[in-house]
Amino acid sequence: MNIRVAKVEDIPGMQACNLQNLPENYAMKFWIIHAMTWPQISFVAEDHKGRIVGYVLAKIEEPEDETSPEIHGHVNSISVLRSYRRLGLAKKLMLLSQDAMTSIYRAHYCSLHVRKSNKAAIALYRDTLGFEVAKVEKGYYGDGEDAFSMRLSLR
Repeated sequence: MNIRVAKVEDIPGMQACNLQNLPENYAMKFWIIHAMTWPQISFVAEDHKGRIVGYVLAKIEEPEDETSPEIHGHVNSISVLRSYRRLGLAKKLMLLSQDAMTSIYRAHYCSLHVRKSNKAAIALYRDTLGFEVAKVEKGYYGDGEDAFSMRLSLR
């Protein structure tokens, strides 16, 4: 297994992984903007044949105003193919992204959204990585499901 920084040419493989596992899918423009704007904080896991079996797609949020002056990272999407789960890939991808957010951008914290029904992801984020629920966002997802807005201090 090889885990490395994602490149623009990895986008089709990342999209394929996304489409197999997640109901939230993004337009090509979305993927390209992330790859070109924040190239150091998204990562892929590839098998021995070079096929992408997992990824984390992240971005940096600049301070919105003087009331929230902290730069922070945000994980837009993470996915690992079912046959490669329980190997610690999601944890490794998240830790690499968080480390890059801190070392390159000096991010103060990392945020993400997760479906309230996604117990496995919540366990990873909360129990393994130390994220905390900051708030519940009602009807966040396109199908109306609520999301936990989670946050992890990187300091």
